[in-house]
Amino acid sequence: MEEQASGFDDHPLAPMVSLELNVATFKSQWQFCDRITEYLSDILGQGHSDPARYSNFLSVAANELVELAFRSTGEPGRISFSLYRGATSNRLRIAFAREDRESNGVRPSERQPLPGAGSDLKADGTIMLQDLATIFRAAIRIEQDGADGMQIIADFPSAEDFQ
Repeated sequence: MEEQASGFDDHPLAPMVSLELNVATFKSQWQFCDRITEYLSDILGQGHSDPARYSNFLSVAANELVELAFRSTGEPGRISFSLYRGATSNRLRIAFAREDRESNGVRPSERQPLPGAGSDLKADGTIMLQDLATIFRAAIRIEQDGADGMQIIADFPSAEDFQ
């Protein structure tokens, strides 16, 4: 997995869209995960020869990452979802204030390759994220974002040859 985590696209990335919400609003309804995923996936599909196929396929991975953020956010605060397009990949970045993990005995490191969002990632969640990275040929990492934040970053190849 370290090999994939180090395979992030170093090419310049152009911003496509950014969505920022109050965490309390985001966490008020589980259905927001599906709505946000659908919106982001539709945008990621733009510019592909088969946009519906590409967005449907990537929506599975994006949904799991959005749901991970839903379970991991601390209140109060803001959560942002950003998409970027590069020459060889598309990036999804989710940034949010993390829960107080110190009380759980978990100390976040400055940078963690997969897995590593803290107490919310149990063994089955870790396996799920590793499987997503493998299936989608994605590089997924979870990082500390400043003193109180976290970010989930996923680079998906822009190639359309998913199987």
